[in-house]
Amino acid sequence: VQLQASGGGLVQAGGSLQLSCAASGRTFELYVMGWFRQAPGKEREFVGGISGSGGTTDYAESVKGRFTISRDNAKNTVYLQMNSLKPEDTAIYYCAGGPEWTGIISRRPRDYSWGQGTQLTVSS
Repeated sequence: VQLQASGGGLVQAGGSLQLSCAASGRTFELYVMGWFRQAPGKEREFVGGISGSGGTTDYAESVKGRFTISRDNAKNTVYLQMNSLKPEDTAIYYCAGGPEWTGIISRRPRDYSWGQGTQLTVSS
Protein backbone atom coordinates (compact mmCIF):
# COMPACT_ATOMS: atom_id res chain seq x y z
CA VAL A 1 0.00 0.00 0.00
CA GLN A 2 1.16 3.50 -0.82
CA LEU A 3 0.33 6.24 1.65
CA GLN A 4 0.68 9.99 1.41
CA ALA A 5 -0.03 12.06 4.50
CA SER A 6 -0.56 15.80 4.41
CA GLY A 7 -1.86 18.67 6.49
CA GLY A 8 0.78 19.11 9.15
CA GLY A 9 2.01 22.49 10.26
CA LEU A 10 2.51 24.92 13.13
CA VAL A 11 -0.44 25.50 15.45
CA GLN A 12 -0.88 27.32 18.72
CA ALA A 13 -1.90 25.37 21.80
CA GLY A 14 -5.66 24.98 21.91
CA GLY A 15 -5.93 25.08 18.16
CA SER A 16 -7.11 22.50 15.65
CA LEU A 17 -5.74 20.85 12.57
CA GLN A 18 -6.78 18.05 10.25
CA LEU A 19 -4.40 15.56 8.69
CA SER A 20 -5.28 13.61 5.58
CA CYS A 21 -3.86 10.47 4.10
CA ALA A 22 -4.48 9.19 0.60
CA ALA A 23 -3.98 5.47 0.08
CA SER A 24 -3.55 3.36 -3.01
CA GLY A 25 -2.46 -0.10 -3.96
CA ARG A 26 -5.09 -2.28 -2.34
CA THR A 27 -8.81 -2.51 -1.64
CA PHE A 28 -8.99 0.32 0.83
CA GLU A 29 -12.23 -0.50 2.59
CA LEU A 30 -11.07 -3.96 3.68
CA TYR A 31 -8.27 -2.72 5.88
CA VAL A 32 -7.72 -1.04 9.19
CA MET A 33 -6.08 2.36 8.95
CA GLY A 34 -4.10 3.94 11.72
CA TRP A 35 -2.30 7.05 12.79
CA PHE A 36 0.92 6.94 14.77
CA ARG A 37 3.30 9.65 15.90
CA GLN A 38 6.90 9.95 16.88
CA ALA A 39 8.36 12.77 18.91
CA PRO A 40 12.10 13.45 19.03
CA GLY A 41 13.88 10.90 21.16
CA LYS A 42 10.77 8.79 21.62
CA GLU A 43 9.42 5.62 20.12
CA ARG A 44 6.66 5.64 17.56
CA GLU A 45 3.33 5.44 19.34
CA PHE A 46 -0.22 4.57 18.40
CA VAL A 47 -2.57 7.53 18.14
CA GLY A 48 -5.69 5.92 16.78
CA GLY A 49 -7.15 3.45 14.33
CA ILE A 50 -10.30 2.86 12.36
CA SER A 51 -11.92 -0.25 10.95
CA GLY A 52 -12.50 -0.81 7.28
CA SER A 53 -16.06 0.41 7.30
CA GLY A 54 -15.30 3.21 9.71
CA GLY A 55 -17.72 1.86 12.27
CA THR A 56 -15.11 1.08 14.91
CA THR A 57 -12.40 3.37 16.20
CA ASP A 58 -9.77 3.16 18.91
CA TYR A 59 -7.69 5.92 20.44
CA ALA A 60 -4.73 6.28 22.71
CA GLU A 61 -5.70 7.62 26.10
CA SER A 62 -3.58 10.72 25.54
CA VAL A 63 -5.74 11.86 22.62
CA LYS A 64 -9.14 10.42 23.47
CA GLY A 65 -11.80 13.11 23.37
CA ARG A 66 -9.58 15.48 21.39
CA PHE A 67 -8.75 13.56 18.21
CA THR A 68 -11.15 11.94 15.77
CA ILE A 69 -10.34 9.49 13.01
CA SER A 70 -12.61 9.14 10.02
CA ARG A 71 -12.36 7.71 6.55
CA ASP A 72 -13.92 8.18 3.14
CA ASN A 73 -13.70 4.87 1.35
CA ALA A 74 -14.91 6.40 -1.91
CA LYS A 75 -11.84 8.64 -1.87
CA ASN A 76 -9.42 6.09 -0.35
CA THR A 77 -8.63 8.67 2.29
CA VAL A 78 -8.36 8.64 6.06
CA TYR A 79 -8.42 11.74 8.25
CA LEU A 80 -7.23 12.72 11.69
CA GLN A 81 -9.06 15.70 13.15
CA MET A 82 -7.07 17.11 16.05
CA ASN A 83 -8.64 19.57 18.47
CA SER A 84 -7.48 21.18 21.70
CA LEU A 85 -3.89 20.63 20.67
CA LYS A 86 -1.17 20.62 23.28
CA PRO A 87 2.59 21.17 22.97
CA GLU A 88 3.07 17.50 23.86
CA ASP A 89 1.25 16.59 20.64
CA THR A 90 4.25 17.88 18.71
CA ALA A 91 5.58 15.01 16.62
CA ILE A 92 5.85 13.57 13.16
CA TYR A 93 2.52 11.97 12.37
CA TYR A 94 2.39 8.87 10.24
CA CYS A 95 -0.51 7.41 8.39
CA ALA A 96 -0.39 3.63 8.50
CA GLY A 97 -2.02 0.84 6.57
CA GLY A 98 -3.04 -1.95 8.86
CA PRO A 99 -4.16 -5.54 8.48
CA GLU A 100 -7.41 -6.66 7.01
CA TRP A 101 -10.26 -5.95 9.41
CA THR A 102 -11.07 -8.96 11.58
CA GLY A 103 -12.68 -7.19 14.51
CA ILE A 104 -9.57 -5.85 16.23
CA ILE A 105 -7.64 -2.62 15.72
CA SER A 106 -4.02 -3.40 16.41
CA ARG A 107 -1.90 -0.89 18.29
CA ARG A 108 1.37 -2.55 17.32
CA PRO A 109 3.52 -0.62 14.85
CA ARG A 110 4.80 -3.87 13.35
CA ASP A 111 1.32 -4.65 12.06
CA TYR A 112 1.29 -1.61 9.83
CA SER A 113 2.83 -0.33 6.63
CA TRP A 114 4.07 3.24 6.59
CA GLY A 115 4.04 6.27 4.44
CA GLN A 116 5.98 9.49 4.83
CA GLY A 117 5.10 11.42 7.91
CA THR A 118 3.94 14.97 8.31
CA GLN A 119 5.23 17.29 11.00
CA LEU A 120 2.93 18.83 13.60
CA THR A 121 4.33 21.48 15.88
CA VAL A 122 2.19 22.91 18.66
CA SER A 123 3.50 26.09 20.23
CA SER A 124 2.69 27.08 23.79
